[in-house]
Amino acid sequence: MRLRRGVTCWGLYARWRTVVADAALLAMTLVAYAPALTAGFIWNDHENLVANQTLISREGLRQIWLVPQATQQYSPLTCTSYWIEYRLWGLAAWGYHLTSILLHGLAAVLAWRLLVRLQVPGAWFAAALFAVHPVEVESIAWISERQNVLSLSLVLLSMLCYLRFAPARTEDRIAEIPGAASWSWYALSFGLFALALTANTVVVTMPAVMLVIYWWKRGRITLRDIACIVPFVAVGVAMTLVTLRMEGHHLGTHEKVWSLPAVERFLLAGRALWFYGEKLVWPHPLIFFYPRWTLDSQAWGQYLWPIAALALLAAIWLVKGRIGRGLFAAVLIFVVVLAPTLGFFNNRFMTYAYVADHFEYHASLAILAAAAAIGSLCFRRNAKAVGYIFAGLLLLGLGSLTFQQTFIYHDLETLYRDTIDKNPRDTIARSNLADHFNALGNHEEAICLLRGVVRLDPNDPMAHINLGLFLLMTANPDKPQPEQLEETAGYLRQGIALAQASPMSTLDEPRLHFYLSYCLMQIGYSIGFQPQLLDEILVHLKEATRLDPAYVDAHVSLALALVVADQQTEAIQHAAWALEIEPQGIDKLRNQLGPDLLAEAHYARGGALASKNEFATAADHFRAAVELRPDHDRARNNLGVALMRQGKTDEAIRWFEEAVQGDPKYTDAKTNLENARKVQEQQGTTK
Repeated sequence: MRLRRGVTCWGLYARWRTVVADAALLAMTLVAYAPALTAGFIWNDHENLVANQTLISREGLRQIWLVPQATQQYSPLTCTSYWIEYRLWGLAAWGYHLTSILLHGLAAVLAWRLLVRLQVPGAWFAAALFAVHPVEVESIAWISERQNVLSLSLVLLSMLCYLRFAPARTEDRIAEIPGAASWSWYALSFGLFALALTANTVVVTMPAVMLVIYWWKRGRITLRDIACIVPFVAVGVAMTLVTLRMEGHHLGTHEKVWSLPAVERFLLAGRALWFYGEKLVWPHPLIFFYPRWTLDSQAWGQYLWPIAALALLAAIWLVKGRIGRGLFAAVLIFVVVLAPTLGFFNNRFMTYAYVADHFEYHASLAILAAAAAIGSLCFRRNAKAVGYIFAGLLLLGLGSLTFQQTFIYHDLETLYRDTIDKNPRDTIARSNLADHFNALGNHEEAICLLRGVVRLDPNDPMAHINLGLFLLMTANPDKPQPEQLEETAGYLRQGIALAQASPMSTLDEPRLHFYLSYCLMQIGYSIGFQPQLLDEILVHLKEATRLDPAYVDAHVSLALALVVADQQTEAIQHAAWALEIEPQGIDKLRNQLGPDLLAEAHYARGGALASKNEFATAADHFRAAVELRPDHDRARNNLGVALMRQGKTDEAIRWFEEAVQGDPKYTDAKTNLENARKVQEQQGTTK
């Protein structure tokens, strides 16, 4: 009885110890990330949350799962978490930040449980390192990276369940063929893994990680291990193909946008591995957009990075007989989990930077666990107290760095200014900050930033185009300055030329040609339309309408330019096309084209419809032409003809009479009037 009571007390003590350890991890996470609770939305949080229409209704929830193009990225479980939160706290940013922080704390707790199950020394310390390490800040403080914290929590749960189905240690296995209860753990593990994939497909590497764990613990991998893991591989590959398709076509990371030869991808992967390892050891500086490395397959020195990585793996392999398989397994898991983000596959973020802190969120756990295990073993025997002090100071230091790093994600301006300070040659942060200032009405600072972008990267078409567009927006429409307009046109010309010369360009060229032509038109109105200037205007407007035949504003501007060029027939044709494309925008077209040109457009449109025997609609256009130009006798005559074709003889006669009164020498109108009267007489006789 005493033994039973003792066991019971020990069990209660162990449970309380576990609860306290869990609470400590969660508390550390909440304290370290407390500044995020006052932060707002940054960068693509606007697309994922503020402007995400799928969050508003129940129909949106269906679209999140069944319509891949409905959201910016196809991670339906992540978007579903946003959908649920939208109903709880709307667009209050603190709620989304709190959820991400709690999910990160949960991931730390689950990581501890997994490491304990795998009997990793210093398991709690490893989880604590993961909870407060500053390299993880980007995944937690940036709401759009919810996919990282959510997917890691789910995949860790999946791994814990899988280890219940098939324990890693041989001595823990009850039988080679598990019973029904074990298969339930297998099914649960598979379901959690599938859910994790719908949060972030980067967890596709989990089956490979499990095989490495089995090799580490048993020294071998059986055919049964491989057979059981095959369904996980299949669903992972399927989801990855969906993601790659989305990244390639919906988000624009296909070969035209981000393309590297195979050799350079290998060089990038080798250097990225050392970069991520370094940031775990020395997390300074941490930058939102890291400088892009220059990759050159002809530079032999760049091959040292991948060669050194392979040499390190080989060295650890050779000494595994003396130090055990654990270190090699940890490094191999680090490499395997990082593989999808090392550059072998196209990734949207890599159009801005080859590396990012959020890329190593999942993989960092392996190295941190190895570091904690080594530290625990070093201090276990002779300096246990020193080890505790060192661990406490390290966690305090990392937590302080995380606390400070979290402030950087408070808002867009803070984030981009920090990026520019740490990476002065970065152009993406400058351009994005310029967009932010422009939206706030601070046009002068926006233009100043964009001038800096052009200086830093004179071959970037977007730098020239954005600067040109900003200058165009800030120009005074009432008193345009020719010098500013010339400068604006110069930047737009250069940007379009660079874009056309670049095989990687996917710029919206019809709009750019239109904006340049608009700028040139303003120059023409200011100093006169010289033949060379007018020719350039026509070239860009014709190109805009060729690239986008439904571009109404381009057709309108082209019509006006053709009037200046004394090409009246073609001008009327483009005005009529504008009217055909946008028949409801009559008031807008009248302001743009003027009553005379719009009247001719209606006249031309009416003639086109009459040739198709659509006389009722044609009559409406002829009538509109007369209203715009009361002296338009041709429109009156054609209106009469359209009415005659509809059997409205009396009304047609009235319009023929007005046409003849306006122009007594109008032979066609006279003839039509006589014929109409004869028809009227015949109709009267018949009655």
